[in-house]
Amino acid sequence: MGPLVRKILAPPTAPSPPRWRRLLGLAAASVAALLIAGFSYPGERAQAAQTQATQAQAAPAQAEEVVRVAEFLAECPYSHRATDDPIVFPGLPGASHMHSFFGNTSTNAHSDLTSLERAGSNCSPSTDLSSYWVPTLYNGDTAVEPTGTTFYYLGEGVRDDIIAKIQPMPRGLRIVAGNAKATGPDDNTISRWSCLHHGEVGSSPNFVNCPAGSMLESYLDFPQCWNGKDLDSADHKSHMSYPVAGACPSTHPVPVPKLRQVLRYPVNGDPARFRLASGPGYTMHGDFFNVWPAGEMERRVRDCINPIIKCGADGRP
Repeated sequence: MGPLVRKILAPPTAPSPPRWRRLLGLAAASVAALLIAGFSYPGERAQAAQTQATQAQAAPAQAEEVVRVAEFLAECPYSHRATDDPIVFPGLPGASHMHSFFGNTSTNAHSDLTSLERAGSNCSPSTDLSSYWVPTLYNGDTAVEPTGTTFYYLGEGVRDDIIAKIQPMPRGLRIVAGNAKATGPDDNTISRWSCLHHGEVGSSPNFVNCPAGSMLESYLDFPQCWNGKDLDSADHKSHMSYPVAGACPSTHPVPVPKLRQVLRYPVNGDPARFRLASGPGYTMHGDFFNVWPAGEMERRVRDCINPIIKCGADGRP
């Protein structure tokens, strides 16, 4: 094919667009890129900002409704049994009825703040060196230990303005809650027995009949108002008080976290088979020896209790 034929058949070269058209195309491309990137005009930006602000205000409110519980906790499994009680019978091994101990693994009749601080703990968190103990439960003549052992530290029981003023429990604080010498259900209005996942059974100061497959639960609330001076008292109770009308009485003006002891025993059925080392179910009581490191307790009260936030075993929301 000759040069003339090739020239005639070749596609014509498109002429270059005028300069103003090229500039207009570049501008259009820039606008499209901005739109793709999420650009919006001032009015749209203002509306979007208002929407984001509304959502930001709504989110904390929704979260607050879910987690507005002043709480931190420790999971402290069963450790050992002994006929010791370092609060009621200090230095007298074997002087008490049988107790089941949780938390600090060294607790015995000779335990004091120094010895407990030097020992270990099976709690989660392990920083909780406190000792907790209760009268041992028996099914007939067989000792039964709880398989669920949670110790909650709560702000409930007082008004919100009092919760904001709750102070850490002092190290070495000792408290006994419940009535080991109760002669009837009316002598003990603090401890309660119920059935796991069977609220229809109700609760009682004495043992209840739990359906097959359920577990017997024990709930016990410790007093949360301290006299601000004594780590113990002759009856191991008078230095503490329960709130009155949502506030601490003038005799015990210092609010501290309320300890709630929740134990779940793997037994059910006829309650006539059960007894405590101290007697019937209504003699249930709990002993607490506070050995939390001061900084750990202070942080949890500041971050969980005072602002009314639900925290886990690590002391964080």
